[in-house]
Amino acid sequence: YVMWTLNKDIKREENWVDSRTVYIGHKEPPPGAEAYIPQRYPDNRIVSSKYTFWNFIPKNLFEQFRRIANFYFLVIFLVQLIIDTPTSPVTSGLPLFFVITVTAIKQGYEDWLRHKADCSINECPVDVVQQGKVVRTQSHKLRVGDIVMVREDETFPCDLILLSSSRHDGTCYVTTASLDGESSHKTYYAVPDTMAFRTEQEVDSLHATIECEQPQPDLYKPLGAENLLLRGATLKNTQHIYGTVAVYTGMETKMALNYQSKSQKRSAVEKSMNAFLVVYLCILISKAVINTVLKYAWQWSPDRDEPWYNHRTENERQRHMVPFTDFLAFMVLFNYIIPVSMYVTVEMQKFLGSYFITWDEDMFDEELGEGAQVNTSDLNEELGQVEYVFTDKTGTLTENNMEFIECCVDGNGVDILIETNMCFEHEDLFFRALCLCHTVQVKEEETVDGIKRGIHQGRPTSFYISSSPDEVALVEGMKRLGYTYLRLKDNYMEILNKDDEIERFELLHVLNFDSVRRRMSVIVKSKYLLFCKGADSSIFPRVVSGKVEQVKARVEQNAVEGLRTLCVAYRRLSETEYEEACHHLSQAKLALQDREQRLAQAYDIIERDFVLLGATAVEDRLQEKAADTIESLHKAGMKVWVLTGDKMETAAATCYASKLFRRSTQILELTKKRTEEQSLHDVLFELNRTVLRQRSISGLSVDCLDFGLIIDGATLSAVLKPNQEGAGHGNYREIFLEICRNCSAVLCCRMAPLQKAQIVKLIKASKEHPITLAIGDGANDVSMILEAHVGIGIMGKEGRQAARNSDYAIPKFKHLKKMLLVHGHYYYIRIAELVQYFFYKNVCFIFPQFLYQFFCGFSQQPLYDTAYLTLYNISFTSLPILLYSLVEQHVTIETLKREPSLYRDIAKNSLLRWPVFLYWTCLGVFDAVIFFFGAYFLFDNTTFTSNGQMFGNWTFGTLVFTVLVFTVTLKLALDTHHWTWINHFVIWGSLLFYVIFSLLWGGIIWPFLNYQRMYYVFMQMLSSGPAWLSIILLITVSLLPDVIKKVLCRAICPTATERAQVGCWHQHDNETEALNFIAPMF
Repeated sequence: YVMWTLNKDIKREENWVDSRTVYIGHKEPPPGAEAYIPQRYPDNRIVSSKYTFWNFIPKNLFEQFRRIANFYFLVIFLVQLIIDTPTSPVTSGLPLFFVITVTAIKQGYEDWLRHKADCSINECPVDVVQQGKVVRTQSHKLRVGDIVMVREDETFPCDLILLSSSRHDGTCYVTTASLDGESSHKTYYAVPDTMAFRTEQEVDSLHATIECEQPQPDLYKPLGAENLLLRGATLKNTQHIYGTVAVYTGMETKMALNYQSKSQKRSAVEKSMNAFLVVYLCILISKAVINTVLKYAWQWSPDRDEPWYNHRTENERQRHMVPFTDFLAFMVLFNYIIPVSMYVTVEMQKFLGSYFITWDEDMFDEELGEGAQVNTSDLNEELGQVEYVFTDKTGTLTENNMEFIECCVDGNGVDILIETNMCFEHEDLFFRALCLCHTVQVKEEETVDGIKRGIHQGRPTSFYISSSPDEVALVEGMKRLGYTYLRLKDNYMEILNKDDEIERFELLHVLNFDSVRRRMSVIVKSKYLLFCKGADSSIFPRVVSGKVEQVKARVEQNAVEGLRTLCVAYRRLSETEYEEACHHLSQAKLALQDREQRLAQAYDIIERDFVLLGATAVEDRLQEKAADTIESLHKAGMKVWVLTGDKMETAAATCYASKLFRRSTQILELTKKRTEEQSLHDVLFELNRTVLRQRSISGLSVDCLDFGLIIDGATLSAVLKPNQEGAGHGNYREIFLEICRNCSAVLCCRMAPLQKAQIVKLIKASKEHPITLAIGDGANDVSMILEAHVGIGIMGKEGRQAARNSDYAIPKFKHLKKMLLVHGHYYYIRIAELVQYFFYKNVCFIFPQFLYQFFCGFSQQPLYDTAYLTLYNISFTSLPILLYSLVEQHVTIETLKREPSLYRDIAKNSLLRWPVFLYWTCLGVFDAVIFFFGAYFLFDNTTFTSNGQMFGNWTFGTLVFTVLVFTVTLKLALDTHHWTWINHFVIWGSLLFYVIFSLLWGGIIWPFLNYQRMYYVFMQMLSSGPAWLSIILLITVSLLPDVIKKVLCRAICPTATERAQVGCWHQHDNETEALNFIAPMF
């Protein structure tokens, strides 16, 4: 009975208390062994949904009523039910019910989609070994300890320990794109004790336990890293693996533990909405207080307090809470100033509007066969407010498609297009090093006329797969130079040299690449040779001989040209040195604690005393239209920062090629090299003086010098360090921010993923609080994508982790231009108008009600009928603004793309600032005063209809309401620039619906109503000539100030957008004249 301890990083605060024991195949230990304590583990069910059938209603209602607006209307509705209020509970209850229902349906539908996705995963078929046979079952039925069989291209259903593989060396190849975003192939190894198992019977006969740590989410510190296959990873280039045993299942798998719902991001528009809501809530309370006080001042006279027709009872006289109930009654009467339906309209606008991005054919990529994706619709308008763009370089600005350009041996360049006949030792070693020092796998293509062709028959029919595109480029480059890597078979690496001879090297050890060492090595048995390749900064310090200066000069030249460089070196090991290296490696690999540190120490001991061979250069081409996109973003007023892990020279060359830096840009360097020559304090203050001096000069001069800053990861760590010598907390940070503010572009090189997020967070927290956008394509970009206000993922070659964790995903970097300059611009314009318009039309709606109280003795008498109160925001005025917020185009798409500077007009939330909000509110108050007093003075004397009847208070209220509905709808029509048939249908249809509803509501005796105060009121009003005249006159007077204001503003100080609109009209007129001139000729 075997026990394996595959525990790598257990914390020993309490001895082994954090471990678990897994019995393979659920076989209990034999008698006499340790006491058997059955442990209960969860099944393999994955749950990403938020609700269940039973908790949906209570949980959803709880979440919705946490929103202050919904809770407020619920309180108002309850007040209407409890006390005697001037309006029916239906007036508050029905709009609230409508909002809650629509939101619940939307959230329920989204959760149903999550349930559906969960079911498809949980019911996925898997193969389990039971009683020596392979049995097919469903994924959710797997239990810890089950032995699972996985075939090629299948996804691992849970976290598994690899027992055996179809490959003779016990290895298998895996892609982990769904976990860490890397689409590369990684190698995993079977447990040595079971590596020879080949059949289900052999695997099923195994009696063993696994001692491992309890579930923890760290993907990069798993138990037995070479043996653990994580859920979500996919088996590749391996026919099948036998007898993998489940150790973590369901919600305890590392993928599930790493699943985090993204933190809720709130847009600037939503924050403005909430601020405006607080203002209107204060206005509402003020109105209620004023009316309550005035009511008791009015009733101070006994004649007014108890008129002869309305004596109070004794119980009414003894009540002490009457003022408070009056205050609540006024709150109910005026509560419609808070637009509850605005929230559901905004939600619908965001949800429906997001489809315009997914439907955009210009953002569809033929190569990928995919278009843009919207992962959250809550931030659509934020796309129109971006001030800082943080972008990755490799795979985002560049194609991440490496092409071997050249190599140099001892500093002498070798062009791949020139045939070479090299026979010197260093050249041979150099080419063999590149053919052997890698983790490339060979995928054979087997079908040629139905005959299996091996890679030795003529030209190799195979292609390479690797964990890094650089490695594939290098191996393919060597192939063009006559050295072809063939395969790894039985632990022997085979290469075909330029003389068409096959050479075999026994692979003894692989010292894998990591981001700290920035190099990798292999030890092969050919007089024990160690070959190493890596970044120049990690190779040169370890070199003891070779033509270092010549190679270094070549590397720097290639870096300036924007090429990615690697240095190649080797070391001959004596038998004693090799045995010592083996000892260090085995000790490190068997360590249960601090395994990473011990491996790093072992690598450090082995990788030294190198002989430098040469260097390589590969090119990562710039993406199509990347330079044009960055130039457009600059013109739109955005600052673009490039955050990359590449070396400074390579990244800087890419920045020049992409027009982030121009030839006239003065580059400021804040790098480790410079801070070694001067102190960080002196460098920072010198750079700050430089930019401040230029800013003071540019204030007096037309010519303004353009600055670009380059900073590396090491210097950034020093800048962000809490306690600097000679500086208080945060001093360096503020100086650094001041320098950045005066630079048009910033390049951050040698950045770790966490540092990328720190940069974004630093800018977000600066005193201006700018809106940030982060865009990247790899797992190392996820942290900054989640940190930024808006995160955009590129559907690149480094997996889909960035695209999945982003708010939006686009196929290529060039699509960012239209995403921001067109879609973002439109979204912001539309929703800003929607928010301001909602507050405006509700001020127009309720302020006449407030004025009416001065003429009815503050008796809480409503001005409008209950039906009008209920349907104003739901039916009469809701559809026109919703449609406007979906299809409005104040300027054409072509104009927005042609003139990126128009983006500046809407920057910094310009359409939802307090002056604009105050203008809309004052306009609403003005229109309300015109509605009320216009109708009041026109009918100051008793007015008779043609049959001698008098106009009553309901006719007066209906007249005010009719003017109100027509005015706010026509105001929206005046603001509309882009007319389609659906605009006409909705705007004029809404007005027609109001008229038809009013005719039916007052023209029919409805049997379900106890009383019908509106009977024949609307028809009576329309039968009066003065009523028609007053409606037309009051609408005209109400709309006139806004029209005059717009005309004057366009004439005196037009914005760039207004000038562009005039230009579009002139262009359209010229085209029309040209067509009219040409038409008679045909």
